[in-house]
Amino acid sequence: MSDPNLWQVFGRIGILSFGGPAAQIALMHRELVEERDWLSEEEYLRALSFCMLLPGPEAMQLASYAGWKLGGIRGGLIAGGLFVLPGAAVILLLAALYSAFGQVPLVSALFLGVKAAVVVIVIEALIRVARRAMKGQAAYAIAVLAFIAIFAFNLPFPVIVVAAAIAGAILLPRPPAKEIPLPRHPRLAGTVAAGLGFWWAPVAALALWGQDFLVEIGLFFSKLAVVTFGGAYAVLAYMTQTVVQDYGWLTTPQMMDALGLAETTPGPLILVTEFVGYLAGAQEGGAGLAVAAAALTLWVTFVPCFLWVFAFAPYIEWIAARPRLAAALSGVSAAVVGVIANLAIWFALHLFFTRTGSLGGLSLPVPDLTSFHWQPALIALLCGWLLLRRHWNIIAVLGLAASVGAALSAGQ
Repeated sequence: MSDPNLWQVFGRIGILSFGGPAAQIALMHRELVEERDWLSEEEYLRALSFCMLLPGPEAMQLASYAGWKLGGIRGGLIAGGLFVLPGAAVILLLAALYSAFGQVPLVSALFLGVKAAVVVIVIEALIRVARRAMKGQAAYAIAVLAFIAIFAFNLPFPVIVVAAAIAGAILLPRPPAKEIPLPRHPRLAGTVAAGLGFWWAPVAALALWGQDFLVEIGLFFSKLAVVTFGGAYAVLAYMTQTVVQDYGWLTTPQMMDALGLAETTPGPLILVTEFVGYLAGAQEGGAGLAVAAAALTLWVTFVPCFLWVFAFAPYIEWIAARPRLAAALSGVSAAVVGVIANLAIWFALHLFFTRTGSLGGLSLPVPDLTSFHWQPALIALLCGWLLLRRHWNIIAVLGLAASVGAALSAGQ
């Protein structure tokens, strides 16, 4: 496969990849399977299953795998890079504008509507993931326990992922085993060594340079890259918990604004991490540090994605045939439902009520009912009707929500 063809096709995919992973996966299917016959239907579905086993954005990794299949590591870098870079450029511009003008009354009014829409978008994601993941009473039990663990006890997301994987391997049904021999990967050691080197070199250099804030950014988002199972919505709960409560880099409203903007841009939703990195850097040290933090966030978020694909792609059929692994990942998927439910409730409480407290010694948030904010609640009801009942496009709903937010704020 020639490079110009890869650049052309995956460049178009990157520019048109709006609408989240489902729309992105459908777009790649049309481009790679239906229109060009670059991958067979069986190859595409097997690759999709493989990418869903990996931490990170499955659509971006599917693009990287397709590029690797067509043109080796060079092809994978082209395909995966073009899937990410258009959206990353847009997010950087939006983050800079938000950092400069986010406190202007009109901008704040627009984002009031966006944040109300985000609550409903997360609920829609919860419903979608639950339909796929909730199979049997054990799965429901894992989801409920995961919700309690993060909502009431503030347990870290990585702990929940590990516990859910163990529970899934023990309790959930396993698919039939297939006898597939373990393939050889002659460049496995070199691929892993190079991937780890590229991943950690900037963080190590910044540590030697004494850039403690950027090192903290690099370490946190590197950890995030390892535990991003179940899609961006799942890891957003962990990121919100850590970024807002532990580090104090952003506020909850800023996190909701970040997600709303990421929903309107091409590329994987996990690009929201770039927005978070930029705002954290701007708060810490101005525009220069903001750009450095955004670039580092992008690097440690997506370099691991290439590493997983290039290291494990030759084992795709063997991995897909491991019944216990499949059951463990089903457990993680069930836990993700509980984690996304936590995210929806967290956002709703902090948007609809201006004051919240906590219950007893738990981290369980309790709203102050006298601080109810009716405007975002009304917008959320409208967005819920449009998204969940009328099935409007997300970008159209976000645009309408922003306009209604501005109109309601002007009427006060």
